[in-house]
Amino acid sequence: MQQVQSRLVVGPGADDLELVRRARERDEGAIRAIMQANNRKLYRIARGILRNDSEAEDVVQETYVRAFTHLESFRGDARLATWLARIAMNEALGRLRRQRPTVDWTTLEPGVLNAQIIQFPVSATSDDPEKTMAQREMQHIVEQAVDELPEAFRIVFITRVIEGMDVEETAEILDLKPETVKTRLHRARAMLRENVEKKIGPVVMEAFPFAGKRCARLTDAVLGRLGLTK
Repeated sequence: MQQVQSRLVVGPGADDLELVRRARERDEGAIRAIMQANNRKLYRIARGILRNDSEAEDVVQETYVRAFTHLESFRGDARLATWLARIAMNEALGRLRRQRPTVDWTTLEPGVLNAQIIQFPVSATSDDPEKTMAQREMQHIVEQAVDELPEAFRIVFITRVIEGMDVEETAEILDLKPETVKTRLHRARAMLRENVEKKIGPVVMEAFPFAGKRCARLTDAVLGRLGLTK
């Protein structure tokens, strides 16, 4: 497993330095603040690699234990979030290699290790069951298409698009050149677009539904105007 490195290309903010200083002094508030700010990012990265909820949670816990017991290795020349993400990435990849000793994630063939992404949120406020169903169907299609991206491209897509990391952060975490990150993201988007287009045909046929409450409301209105309502 690769060793965590503190040489990163993006400098931290003053808030990072203050939180780390307080965390070194075992300030519970600072530790909680660090975890709350990074939980989702670390979980998604680990889940994207391991395809397992409980394993991903274990990775996040191990990441924090390693980080908080070795804060002296945080040199202050990096963003704290990036430093933590690198630890989580290394831990997840280490577990993956122990499960599959011959795996090298940077050389995997297309279609290998299709992971499950965290579900995209669906609005819970809609009172239109047809609209909700359509939203869920589209969500499923997008999730499935992301799942089917080859591992090397999918990890770049997760870090850049889903987690919103910049090119430099992604390159540092994945040990890639920035140009490689850009190329893989471009290719990932192209593959995703092609895959979604293949899957979306049957859904498009059901677009703009006019049934359920909308249909009943219009029917009642017409019957009322015709004087046929009871």
